[in-house]
Amino acid sequence: MTMAVNTMALNASDWSHEAAFESTPLSAGHARRFVVGHLVEHRLSHLVDAVRIVASELATNALVHAQTPFIVTLAAVDGNLLLTVRDGSPGLPTRGPNHNMDTSGRGLGIVDSLSLDWGIHEAAAGSKAVWASFTLSAQQAV
Repeated sequence: MTMAVNTMALNASDWSHEAAFESTPLSAGHARRFVVGHLVEHRLSHLVDAVRIVASELATNALVHAQTPFIVTLAAVDGNLLLTVRDGSPGLPTRGPNHNMDTSGRGLGIVDSLSLDWGIHEAAAGSKAVWASFTLSAQQAV
């Protein structure tokens, strides 16, 4: 269940939406719906599939590995879309080798293949944020 939602307009073309989610199995689905709803609201339907999958992977990682509540931020800044999932664990995700028949451990590979770029920001308070960026323009999207 969503604990809090925050929406902010940064300037004429930039915007940001944020929602906090509890550490429950249903939260990954709530995070997907949150992201899709705001992409549609901002007429970015061409990004829905990729961003929904990446949001699902990052939210699931927060649920399975961090086991803490997490915050999803979706923002348009300087012509790019930035998706960030922050959780309360200092443990950093690692990308393992991908094998076709693996049933887990492929999430960061999926994030890497669907996003323009991605990374991890370690916070001083023992938490982290995993982010992925996407090109806003449909003409520049691959």
